[in-house]
Amino acid sequence: MKDPLELFSNLLLVRTEQAMKNEYLKNLPYMLYADKDGQIYDHPYFRMAGFSGCYSVVLGEEDLMPMPEFSKLFFIPDCPPIGLDPSTGEFKTVSEIEVDGVVTKCFAVAAFIEPGLVRSHLPAVDYGPKSYILPMWAYTAVGFMDESYWTAAFRIEYNHKWDPRNYDDRELIPAIEKFQKEQHGGPLVDHLINCATKNHCFAAKNLFLKRWEAPLPVSQTCNAACLGCLSLQPDLSCEASHERISFTPSKEEIVALAVKHLDQAPEAIVSFGQGCEGEPLMEHSLIADSIREIRRKTNKGTINLNTNGSWPERMSAVAKSGLDSVRISLNSARPEFYKAYCRPKNYDLTDVAASISLSKEMGLYTMINYLVFPGITDQEDEIEALGDLIEKTGVNFVHLKNLDIDPQLYMQNMPAPKSKAIGMKQMVDILRQEFPDVELGYFNKPVRADT
Repeated sequence: MKDPLELFSNLLLVRTEQAMKNEYLKNLPYMLYADKDGQIYDHPYFRMAGFSGCYSVVLGEEDLMPMPEFSKLFFIPDCPPIGLDPSTGEFKTVSEIEVDGVVTKCFAVAAFIEPGLVRSHLPAVDYGPKSYILPMWAYTAVGFMDESYWTAAFRIEYNHKWDPRNYDDRELIPAIEKFQKEQHGGPLVDHLINCATKNHCFAAKNLFLKRWEAPLPVSQTCNAACLGCLSLQPDLSCEASHERISFTPSKEEIVALAVKHLDQAPEAIVSFGQGCEGEPLMEHSLIADSIREIRRKTNKGTINLNTNGSWPERMSAVAKSGLDSVRISLNSARPEFYKAYCRPKNYDLTDVAASISLSKEMGLYTMINYLVFPGITDQEDEIEALGDLIEKTGVNFVHLKNLDIDPQLYMQNMPAPKSKAIGMKQMVDILRQEFPDVELGYFNKPVRADT
């Protein structure tokens, strides 16, 4: 028989650990819920929970930060939130609440966080009643505590050039009017005015504010059918967040806009490949011809290409024309996960990896636009696959971009996981430790001096 004193000590230890756990749970932010009109409230009892993929998890202190001022809140119609009972540590779907004798149906609430932040967890939501596809935003867990909203996120980079506070439309509209007077308009200018004023594209706004990174969309078509495409959604239940360009711009207009911007703007970048177009490599000849002409007229600024990297030979042709940097998008370094989201046509992940390697070999500043999603990106197998890709290609920079998509839609289309998710912050820590020379961040950067 065990020593009674030892048994008592073990029991006391268990009770102490449980008490500490309960105390921690009670200090978590309160769960948010919305009524049918979208009015948001904090629950008086249940605490905020998060999702890793489609599994409920208890959030750690390291997972939470005060929600930045220019983030947004959404409610999710028909879908109740899942809260955490601080007394039991159990998760519970909260379908309704009674306050002063009035019963109110509860709907889940999510945050869309400012640029430069990576979400650590998705909102904890019972999606069972949902019969629609959510608009393309990066839905993030959010709660309320001490008169403040708290979100499941961490900062990967701050760059004042992409701070929402620097994009005041009261400055934009006069700038557009001045731009139109100084420079003859055209179809591409008209398209970008719409992007700046209707879609609130920061890059388009920069063109008219004559600063930093500006867009040069060119392609009407694409060779992929990404689930989360921002400019084309065939399912009418989900409206695309950008209007895809409906024409092919002339080389003359592309060159005129680019040269003016590169010559005048501080820390200037012009980028082919935008949210309002298809795949720019579909127009590789136009891009290459335009870059050659741009560089005949100015040596200033950075010319960048955002692409899916599907055609290594076309990537090579554009690189030879005078391109400075390239950012190649993928949601996963595992072929089956890449294919399930990007749904490529006549290419695969090996072509993308070849384009990344080729770009680095040809002297381009080479970036991966890594579309991250808690519960998928931080799986052990994914971290290993991404590490292999970084090691084989010698990439310079990995952008950690929150994937804008309905979480339920994404999880339904992903293959079943074969390894556990360890956490987004832990994934970042591993990358920093294993690849200290690779930059991790969120934004494009100028790589060519203004000469």
